[in-house]
Amino acid sequence: MRTLKTLDRVLSKAGLGSRTEARKWIGAGRVQVNGKVIQTPDHWVDPGKDEVTLDGKAVRAAEKAYLLLYKPKGYLTTYKDPEGRPTVYALIEDLGRHVVPVGRLDLDTSGLLILTNDTLFAERIMNPEFKVPKTYLVKAAGVLGEEQMERLRNGVELEDGWTRPAVVTRLRNRENSTFLEMTITEGRNRQVRRMLEAVGSKVRKLVRTAIGPVRIGKLEIGKWRVLEREEVNALAGEDWFKRAKADDRPRAPRKPVPGGGGTRDARGPRKRQSGGGTGRGGGSKGDSRGRARFAGRPRAKK
Repeated sequence: MRTLKTLDRVLSKAGLGSRTEARKWIGAGRVQVNGKVIQTPDHWVDPGKDEVTLDGKAVRAAEKAYLLLYKPKGYLTTYKDPEGRPTVYALIEDLGRHVVPVGRLDLDTSGLLILTNDTLFAERIMNPEFKVPKTYLVKAAGVLGEEQMERLRNGVELEDGWTRPAVVTRLRNRENSTFLEMTITEGRNRQVRRMLEAVGSKVRKLVRTAIGPVRIGKLEIGKWRVLEREEVNALAGEDWFKRAKADDRPRAPRKPVPGGGGTRDARGPRKRQSGGGTGRGGGSKGDSRGRARFAGRPRAKK
């Protein structure tokens, strides 16, 4: 059986960009299949037989890349900025292939950021159903009382609804600041900052130190490394590379659903997958040293 994919999926699987970007390219007439311009993203393509080009250049499947970047403060997690501010792409210019950030860190937040050209993996990590935890070190304004701490732990009401319960640990108080470690299982826009504002405080400094079991360790700020296979599997909560091969199995074109309800796969409806959260791994010595520096404590002598 031939392996058939939609045109936007072929471009996305080649690591050229997201499916949303691919649809824009297709609609703009920049994509050809066997020498003919195709402007329908759902056009079926046989990658092993059909010749697909983008701006006249042949599209080839890219090797999957999974990166971990320690984003500095002052960098945007976008490809280009109209105002000319630096972006994280300036830090990975030597990579040689296109990847996209998995989620966002705002301009004033530093810490761990995953980048990949595996769109299914990115969707898995960002999907709130899988509850992948993100851990932050927070310097909050003022000395927070226990009532404020409990509100953060139990969930606070924001403009877009109540937050899930969070793991919040007081590291220390210093002058007019509180140093916290917070772990959340959502990825709302500026969530940690808004949670602190909801309890009458404000974030003065914010660093993401872990995503699931993957921690900063000895990674230097502004540097990146390739995620180990075990780390990718731990983040996904399964053997992701085995899953990826299964996702590339032959597919038949989707058939119209009776009654005008769109299309469905010819093999029949898919079963809904139930996701489970991933556990949090223990921190390394590097994390402890980083936490001490963040909280203003002197580094212990060896």
